[in-house]
Amino acid sequence: MMTTGPFSGLGLGLCLVSLESTLYYLAFLGSIAMEAPTLNSERRQFSIKLWPPSPNTRQTLVVRMTNNLATNSIFTQKYGCLSKEEAEENAKRIEDVAFATANQNYEKEPDGDGGSAVQLYAKECSKLLLEVLKRGPRSKADTTSEETFFDISKGQRAFIEAEEAEELLRPLKKKGNSYTKICFSNRSFGLGAARVAEPILVSLKDQLKEVDLSDFIAGRPETEALEVMNIFSAALEGSALKSLNLSNNALGEKGVRAFGALLHSQACLEELYLMNDGISEEAARVVSELIPSTDKLRVLQFHNNMTGDEGALAISEVVKRSPLLEDFRCSSTRIGSEGGVALSKALETCTHLKKLDLRDNMFGVEGGLALSKALSKHSDLSEVYLSYLNLEDEGSIAILKVLKETTPSLEVLEMAGNDITAEAAPVIAACIAAKQITKLNLAENELKDEGAIQISKALEGHSQLKEVDFSANLVRRAGARVLAQVVVQKPKFKLLNINGNFISDEGIDEIQDVFKKCPDMLGPLDENDPEGREDDEESGEGEGNEDELESKLKNLEVNQED
Repeated sequence: MMTTGPFSGLGLGLCLVSLESTLYYLAFLGSIAMEAPTLNSERRQFSIKLWPPSPNTRQTLVVRMTNNLATNSIFTQKYGCLSKEEAEENAKRIEDVAFATANQNYEKEPDGDGGSAVQLYAKECSKLLLEVLKRGPRSKADTTSEETFFDISKGQRAFIEAEEAEELLRPLKKKGNSYTKICFSNRSFGLGAARVAEPILVSLKDQLKEVDLSDFIAGRPETEALEVMNIFSAALEGSALKSLNLSNNALGEKGVRAFGALLHSQACLEELYLMNDGISEEAARVVSELIPSTDKLRVLQFHNNMTGDEGALAISEVVKRSPLLEDFRCSSTRIGSEGGVALSKALETCTHLKKLDLRDNMFGVEGGLALSKALSKHSDLSEVYLSYLNLEDEGSIAILKVLKETTPSLEVLEMAGNDITAEAAPVIAACIAAKQITKLNLAENELKDEGAIQISKALEGHSQLKEVDFSANLVRRAGARVLAQVVVQKPKFKLLNINGNFISDEGIDEIQDVFKKCPDMLGPLDENDPEGREDDEESGEGEGNEDELESKLKNLEVNQED
């Protein structure tokens, strides 16, 4: 039987070899299957209608194109295979566009058999398919930034009202958009703008996974700000967010309650940011009450609030309920010894912790001892920030001994401003020697030359070292010189800060000479005091004893055993 219609003259073999012919043939077969030939009893002729293709034919074509994009061929070998999901997404889009184009053509000649529409349909599919093949798979960055992440935070901080909100949020109203992450930070929403955003957020809440509402009511009167927060909270209530950022909004207890509907509806949160929110002890209690489920929480950041000891007790309850926590930040929150002990005990349940930041609180020795017990359970820690906790030697030594034994992956260690003296230097050195530290901050302690030289010795084998801060440590020429000579040899080293010490003018010249080929690696020395005399009489570390001290300590073996 001879083939007639738009494919006449094409052999079946050729039809299956060419991509375009394959599409022609598929469309033709689908059309035949769509509407069987009708037999005229008198004239005994076939009457075939080729357009529109059946839903089954269209779906078959989508499947065929998906396979072409996602499986090995001469095209994908050259340009790369798409993932199954990306291939299917593109195949559906191609078919929709091609069908719309061909159907528009068919409507111009409704009395025809649809042959020209079929040809156009196949050609459009072929053309668009080749474009996608040549473009290759999307990079992860492209997917995130162009298709799933909507961000209005760029540029200067600004107030927005209804009219501007309509324009700014227009892309979110596009039907079928793929946005899963939105950032409204750095834009202060008034009541009118919030009402524009409300229906948009309601329409998107089932697809949203990450929401950043940090700093989005700045400068608004309290009454208006609370109403705006209530609107956003109600609009997003019931969403299944993985990440929620409400930082920099001066929430206080009223603000936390304004977001109550949203917070209470979250059962899948993995990241929660409540930094610089003016959260008092009362607000902290509300946070603990409103978040019903934290069993999936991996990141909790609570920096720069006025929580205090009582608030720390409430936050401790949240921490206890977060066994998967990996990143915990509770810095600058006015927590004293009582709160520090409670928080430390709560951290014992978080055995997956990788990053811990408790800087700028008032834990004291008692809090430090409690923290050392908790840290014995954290073998995955890679970053530890414990500066300005008033730990003193006793608390610091307890923590360092535990870190030495239990944190093989430790890379960042910060313990500045803890009144640590040279007596703790051997323990610091032993801890460091057992790791591969990339950043070390021991600023504003009292480690002196003795501590500087012992710790320098421990750093000798650290090829990944990038930054050391040993500023304001009563260090003189000998300690500074040894430290400089050690770090300058590191292939990845970026910055040494030894400002605010007691280095003589000769010592400064020597250190600058050490860094003469890489001066950017040496921090400023404008606060150095070459005439510094603090504790000279007690320590015997005056200028005349520097070389002797260096000689005694330079060949010191760092003891890695207790």
